[in-house]
Amino acid sequence: MNPQGGAAQGRPRPNAGIDVSKQHIDVCWESNQQRLSNDAAGWSELIARLKVAEVDLVIVEATGGYERGLLLALQQADISVARVNPRQARDFAKALGILAKTDVLDARTLRDFADVLARHPDRAKFITPLVDERRALLTALMTRRRQLVEMRVAEHQRLELATAAAARSIRMVLKTLDRQIEQIDRDIDQQMDQHFKEQRRLLDSVKGIGPITTLTLLAALPELGKLGRKAIAKLAGLAPLADDSGKRRGVRRIWGGRADVRTALYMATLSAMRYNPVIAAYYQRLQAAGKPKKVAMVACMRKLLTILNAMMRDGATWDTNRHAVAAQIA
Repeated sequence: MNPQGGAAQGRPRPNAGIDVSKQHIDVCWESNQQRLSNDAAGWSELIARLKVAEVDLVIVEATGGYERGLLLALQQADISVARVNPRQARDFAKALGILAKTDVLDARTLRDFADVLARHPDRAKFITPLVDERRALLTALMTRRRQLVEMRVAEHQRLELATAAAARSIRMVLKTLDRQIEQIDRDIDQQMDQHFKEQRRLLDSVKGIGPITTLTLLAALPELGKLGRKAIAKLAGLAPLADDSGKRRGVRRIWGGRADVRTALYMATLSAMRYNPVIAAYYQRLQAAGKPKKVAMVACMRKLLTILNAMMRDGATWDTNRHAVAAQIA
C-alpha cells in the first residue's frame, strides 16, 4: 500500500464510515453497505473486509461509549480511524443537504466525511490516537465519581422535602453514596500514584489547582504539555474565535471544546483569583483596563491553562516570578 493514500494500482484508496449503535454497526465504503454485530466477532469480520478493500481512513461517530471497543480494535489492526463529534457529523450532513437520519444513511454520510478528511492537509490532527489504557481507567473512575456526586446532590435535595418515612431511606442511600465516593477516591489516588505521580506533583504545586482539577486535566486532557498554547486553549474551548465578515469585525467568543475540562478550570480559576498572586494580579490588570468581568475571567482561565501546559511541557513546578513576568507581557 502507498502510505500517501494511494493503492498499489495508483487508484485512490477508499475510505469508510461506521455508524455505531448498541447492538450493531453499519459500515459503508465505496458502494458497499453492510451491517455487523457490535461485538468482537463483528469487529474481526469488519477489519478483515476493510483490509481486503485497502481502506485508508475510517470515521466513527462518538456514541456515548458504544464505539470504544470497535475503535480500539481498529487501532490495534493498524487502521487509521477518526472519532468525530455527533454535532460535526450532523453539520456535515446538513451541508450536503441530507436532512433525513437513519443508520444506513449516517454510515454513507460518514463515508463522505472520511473522503474529505483523508485529503485534508491537516489530516493527522483528526486521527484518534491509540487509547492509553491507564488513562482510560482514570477517565472511567473520574466519570463514575461525577455520577456518584450527582446522585448524592439529588438525594440531598430530596431530603429537604421528604417525609419522615422517606427521609430514613434517603439518609441510608446517602451513607452508601458517601462510602462509594470514599472508595473511588482511594482508587483514583492509587491509579495516579502508580501511573501519573510526576504529572500530579507538578499540578499540585499550583495554588488554585485542587484534586478534582488535577484529576480532570490528567484524565480528560492528555494533550496537556504536548501542544502549543493556542492549540491547547482551543482544545479546552477557551480560545476566542473570530466572527468577521467583509468589513464587519464581530465580537470574539469562546465556543466548543471539552466542557468537563473547561468547568474544572473555571472552578480552579475562581480559587486562583483569590490565592494565586499571578492570576489575581492578571485579573486585576484586565479589570483596570476596562475588560468586562466575564471576559477577564475567561482570559484568566486561558492564562492558567497555558501556564499549566508550559509546566507539563518543561517538567517544572510552579515558579511565581517566572509566571508573573509572563503574565505581564501577555
